[in-house]
Amino acid sequence: MASDVVDSEPAARPAFSLAGGRTLGYHRAAVDTFLAAARTAFEGDGELTAADVRVASFPLVKGGYVVAEVDAALGRVEDALAGRARERVVRTQGAGAWVRQAREEAQEILDHLARPQRQRFARTGFLTFGYRVDEVDHVATRIVRYLRDGEPLTAEQLRSAAFRMQRGGYREEQVDALLDATVDVILAVR
Repeated sequence: MASDVVDSEPAARPAFSLAGGRTLGYHRAAVDTFLAAARTAFEGDGELTAADVRVASFPLVKGGYVVAEVDAALGRVEDALAGRARERVVRTQGAGAWVRQAREEAQEILDHLARPQRQRFARTGFLTFGYRVDEVDHVATRIVRYLRDGEPLTAEQLRSAAFRMQRGGYREEQVDALLDATVDVILAVR
């Protein structure tokens, strides 16, 4: 009589909590694949950068990973990859090169934000929606205070910045690019 072979390996546990009910979460396979690529890059065998992590996006599906957990993990991965990039530049070009690059990027941001409030970024047309001008200008002022005066500001605060929309608002891509550049500076000087 043949005996049934039972696989004693337990099913792999998901990497993050799963969204329940009607709540959507990130597509599990997409997240798992991306994080595998991030691990490879961190170990020195991949091309993924901190900037790639920052712009990563995943489809939302029922039963997917809890968004907040994945986003927090992506923030840690971005920080780790930025740290690796910093170590690589310091090792090959010296700390002075890294500091110069961070200062140049910070100055470019300050130069851009020296524009008068309500005129810091290009605007969408009157019939098109963009980021709320007053909300973006508030965050821009915080960035200036961080870069110029050393007031506290974290990469996570900028990563989680969200702006309501308004007709004739600031162009999203310009604001997002400046926030990304500021995150790069924050990560560079950690």
